[in-house]
Amino acid sequence: MTDLPHIIQLGDARLREIARPIEDFNCAATRRLIADMQNLMQAGNGVGIAAPQLGESWRVVIIASRPTSRYPHAPEMPATVMINPRFEITDASQHKDWEGCLSIPGIRALAPRYRAIKVFYQNPQAEFLQLALDHFPARVFQHEYDHLQGLVYLDRVENNRDIISESEYLKRIAAE
Repeated sequence: MTDLPHIIQLGDARLREIARPIEDFNCAATRRLIADMQNLMQAGNGVGIAAPQLGESWRVVIIASRPTSRYPHAPEMPATVMINPRFEITDASQHKDWEGCLSIPGIRALAPRYRAIKVFYQNPQAEFLQLALDHFPARVFQHEYDHLQGLVYLDRVENNRDIISESEYLKRIAAE
């Protein structure tokens, strides 16, 4: 029996690596990685996940905006597997909003992100697709894309006063 994967935590050097592109889409290891990512994202009530969070340095993210206990006001969006993604900015204005990360439990922070982007990616069948994202789904994608670049959302924070505990964040959203 193999060990089940787990989400690696901030401080693990693998979170700081630049991920490699996927070239073999028919590989069993790629299919298993995607399945593991989906399972761990669901189990953690996440709205997105990147392969480096499983300690796997591959350019794969899943975006799955939906209301969860961590993001109760998130809009519904079907889970989308994006392989070898890149993006273009379609609205250069930035907005700061709260982010958290399955690899950084217990912390939330205000991070600036572009409001609207266009994502270019391949699906698990290697088809080339594009998707326009704005607001929260665009934020989720940019957060996950950062993982592919060896970054975490705390690298984007402009002021340490914009970092709070998860429990304080939950109090704030309950008051909304």
